[in-house]
Amino acid sequence: MAVREPAVAGRFYAADPDELRREVQDHLAGVTLALPDQPPAVIVPHAGHMYSGPVAATAYAQLHTAQRVVVAGPAHYVPVAGLVAPRAQAWRTPLGLVEIDEGGIGDAGLPRDDYPHAPEHSLEVQLPFLQEQLAPGWRLLPILVGRAGPSEVADALEPFLADPGTVVVLSTDLSHYHRYETAVGQDRATAQRIVSGDWQGIADDDACGAYPLRGLLLAAQRMGGAIVQLDLRNSGDTAGPHDRVVGYGAFAVGP
Repeated sequence: MAVREPAVAGRFYAADPDELRREVQDHLAGVTLALPDQPPAVIVPHAGHMYSGPVAATAYAQLHTAQRVVVAGPAHYVPVAGLVAPRAQAWRTPLGLVEIDEGGIGDAGLPRDDYPHAPEHSLEVQLPFLQEQLAPGWRLLPILVGRAGPSEVADALEPFLADPGTVVVLSTDLSHYHRYETAVGQDRATAQRIVSGDWQGIADDDACGAYPLRGLLLAAQRMGGAIVQLDLRNSGDTAGPHDRVVGYGAFAVGP
C-alpha cells in the first residue's frame, strides 16, 4: 500500500504522538461553543497548531462522526491546475494511518498525482484534529485546488455536501502579513462576505485558499446552506507579534 508520509510533523505540529495528542486535546478543551447539530462542512485555518490551532478547534469541536472526510485546500508549493487527489492509498501522521477513499475519488472523476500533495501542509495539518475528534473508521478524500473556477469547485463539492455520511473541511487562512490593525479590518470584511455567501466578493488576497473557498461558498448558495462564524482571530492574538500577522477564521456551513 502506497502511504504518504507526513511532511510537516515537528514543524507545524508536534512529531511525538503523545505530545501531539495533548496539543490537540488542549485546543479542543478550550472550546465552549457547541452548535445544536453537526454541520456538513467547516472552514478552518491551516497554520502551525500553535498559531491557528485554537481557531481551528472551534470548528472541529462541532464534528463528532463521519464515514468520510473531504479535505480541500490550496497548493502552496507545487502549482496545480484545477483539482487533484493523491495516488497514495493512505496518509500517515504521528497518530497513525488514515485510509484514502478510493471509491470517492473514482466517483468524482478526480485526476490523481502525489507530487503536489507530498510537501503540502494545508491538508495535512487538519488530520490530527480529525483523528482525535472523530470516531475511528472514517476515510479521507484530500483535494488540492489550484486555479479552478468557482463552478468547477462547487460541482465537485456538492455531491459530498449532500451526503449525510460525509463532512467537508475547507482549509484556508485569511489575510497575510499585514500589521495587526490592518489585518483585523480586512479579515472582518472577509468574514462578513463568507457569512453572507458572497463568493464573488472574495479576492485572491483575502484568503490564500480563495479558489476553494469561492467554490464552497457557491456550492452552499446553490444548496441554500447558512454559514455561521465560529471564531475570527489572527496570529497576533494567538502566538505571534503584531507587526506581521496572518488571519484565521472558523466557520460552519449548515444544511
